[in-house]
Amino acid sequence: MSSNKHKVTLFWFRRDLRLFDNVGLYHALKNHENVLPLFIFDTSILEKLEDKNDARVTFIHDTLIQLKEQLEKVGSTLLIKTGKPVEVYAELLKEYTIEAVYANHDYEVYAQKRDKEIQELLAHEGVHFHTFKDQVIFETNEVVKADGLPYTIFTPFSKKWKERLKDVDYQSYETVKYFSRLKKQLPAKEITLGDIGFKRSPITVPLPEVNEQLIKEYTSKRDIPSYPGTSRLSVHLRFGTVSIRALVKMALQTSETWLNELIWREFYQMILWHFPETDKAFKAKYDRIEWRIDEEQFQAWCDGRTGYPIVDAGMRELNETGFMHNRVRMIVASFLTKHLLIDWRWGEAYFAEKLLDFDVASNNGGWQWAAGTGCDAAPYFRIFNPYTQTKKFDPELKYIKKWVPEYSDPFKYPEPIVDHAFARERCLRVYKEGLN
Repeated sequence: MSSNKHKVTLFWFRRDLRLFDNVGLYHALKNHENVLPLFIFDTSILEKLEDKNDARVTFIHDTLIQLKEQLEKVGSTLLIKTGKPVEVYAELLKEYTIEAVYANHDYEVYAQKRDKEIQELLAHEGVHFHTFKDQVIFETNEVVKADGLPYTIFTPFSKKWKERLKDVDYQSYETVKYFSRLKKQLPAKEITLGDIGFKRSPITVPLPEVNEQLIKEYTSKRDIPSYPGTSRLSVHLRFGTVSIRALVKMALQTSETWLNELIWREFYQMILWHFPETDKAFKAKYDRIEWRIDEEQFQAWCDGRTGYPIVDAGMRELNETGFMHNRVRMIVASFLTKHLLIDWRWGEAYFAEKLLDFDVASNNGGWQWAAGTGCDAAPYFRIFNPYTQTKKFDPELKYIKKWVPEYSDPFKYPEPIVDHAFARERCLRVYKEGLN
């Protein structure tokens, strides 16, 4: 019996929401005709998001609409599905004759499990599942020590990373010349945020604009939270709306400091791959520290009403915009774990809920760095002083006055919830007791 099902090769968008310089899409188009792009709103993930105004979901939705419009201009479309991926693929196998499925690598623990299920389902039907490296320059075991073991210190990792870059062809993948191989398809039905159970967020994500002058000034301006001296590209790297290869090329021409930030991202991705148990301290002995369970003080930290202006400014910026300046991230994380002695996992979970650029590898790595529990972390006795940090990085209080306008009114702004000197001594004592 002949089948009336359309023959297609699927390209599955995940953390790579762009048509250009996309490795998996490039190989799908180069090797096959009738390539149909696909995105799945994964209900396994969506169901865990309590905030139905989640700005990341709005951003993904809007980016998909743009992708769909770009594809329709060349006579194709974007197929958008909602459900658990393995169930969606089971339905797609009934609807189409699928010749192959292409995607890019995703290194997170859930993603590995998901992809294994998909691969097994497709293999059962005789369909190959091809995945490629796209979101990093080097992955998994590509930058390791001479004995094959992973680096756990950033500096030697970055040195080896830069050495290896000299021998790697990280050219742009020219997908556009193969666009004629996209599946010719009538425009697909529009999927609204309401269709997936969400509402539009009031938080907007800045466009992925790379300002070369900003990158040139990055070293001198990146630590000033009141100045727009950071690229704001982390959310676009997270969802793949920009190409890591293009950014590395720019960094090599303009700023080694900025290049190092891109390498930190890959360092934490490598750490996650080799050490996937993110719910435990990287240095096991740090799990002996007796963290305080104080929900009232934790809530004060979350709300930005600790009585420490630089901390409160950072938390309010996060709550209102989904973004927090990187220097301030270090200050607020140090404050939670060392001034309040509250488990870094509480802070990590709160950032995971609020940050537009939330990424398991970088979020876990950053929090464990601040708490002293992670690989290549700040030593436990390094306790950021919020007052000296303010004098150094916000001396005119521009950042603080923007986010904490009541700061100058002693009747409106709260007293510190903990004394700095007391908190410092307590932290040193509790850490020392736990580690000995």
